[in-house]
Amino acid sequence: MALTLCTDGVGTKLLVAKAMGKWDTIGIDCVAMNVNDTICVGAEPISFVDYLAIDRPDPELMSEIGIGLNRGCELANCDLVGGEVAVLPEIMKELDLSGCCLGMVRKDRIIDGSKVAPGDVVIGLPSSGVHSNGLTLARKVLESNGISLDQRFPQLRQSIGLELLTPTEIYVRKVLEIVDKCTVHGMIDITGGGLRNFLRMRKGIGIVIEDPMPVNPIFQVLAEIGSLELSEQYQTFNMGMGFALVCPPDEVRAVLSVYGEGARVVGTVIPGEGVTVPSLDIRYDKY
Repeated sequence: MALTLCTDGVGTKLLVAKAMGKWDTIGIDCVAMNVNDTICVGAEPISFVDYLAIDRPDPELMSEIGIGLNRGCELANCDLVGGEVAVLPEIMKELDLSGCCLGMVRKDRIIDGSKVAPGDVVIGLPSSGVHSNGLTLARKVLESNGISLDQRFPQLRQSIGLELLTPTEIYVRKVLEIVDKCTVHGMIDITGGGLRNFLRMRKGIGIVIEDPMPVNPIFQVLAEIGSLELSEQYQTFNMGMGFALVCPPDEVRAVLSVYGEGARVVGTVIPGEGVTVPSLDIRYDKY
């Protein structure tokens, strides 16, 4: 067996949580950012620890964060085995939340992208929204246009602040089921960097996204408010695709069947380099 270790944090989504006075879901994001990376190599998340740094003790806030951490670990089917709360008044002006996930995978079942080949198919899995990346740009768009987090838009079901706080989707259970039942050559967690994350797959291949995932309404609102160029949007946000799998063509039907609603074929692997979206005239060659 091989062990994997991931660490990541929630980032400036914490500032949105503070502004909204809502802390009970941010722990889900902390777990998601780690476990979604863990499964990219086919590993199963086993245990999770968190690290919370704050300027002063706040039992109510810590309790709410704990609710999200517990829920995130339930969704990821891993154990929350401990953590650390550091009270650092001389260092911290805000709070910071991060975590670390231990995973496990059989050595002969590691998926490292080395088998990805021209002709393979890219399958996208839907995101729940912004997830935990691109919040700095999203906040800048709102602040520079004088829009409060409480403001509502016809395209959104709730205030834009609550939309930004929608927890990151946790893909663990379905993706591990896919890996168990199907042949998968590579997986990508679409986080910071957007489509540029595909550049990490391996050298010598190009990714063509011929049929992008439907874009979540939150991204449409942010793009309209901030007059964001498409290239900026797709290199910053997940734009509706939170996770992607690369598999042989004859495995597509099985993968889609296991995941169920929302998953779809979005592109193909070709010889060459870079990531392109022909319908949007977008190309990325560097991360």
